[in-house]
Amino acid sequence: MKKNQAGYTSMEYAIVCAVLGFALFVPIQDNPASPGKARTTFEIVSDGFQLAYKNISYAISLPF
Repeated sequence: MKKNQAGYTSMEYAIVCAVLGFALFVPIQDNPASPGKARTTFEIVSDGFQLAYKNISYAISLPF
């Protein structure tokens, strides 16, 4: 027998998005990357991308 399960996928999607949003924006204590300061996962990843971009733009600007 097949039951009608319309709408369950949107509820699961909303729960997963809420958990991911919570995980990205909750401050992390005792982070070795920044001792004495609580930072969010989003800030850590954003700083990593900024550092990588600076390194790549520096490498591209070097003469042959």
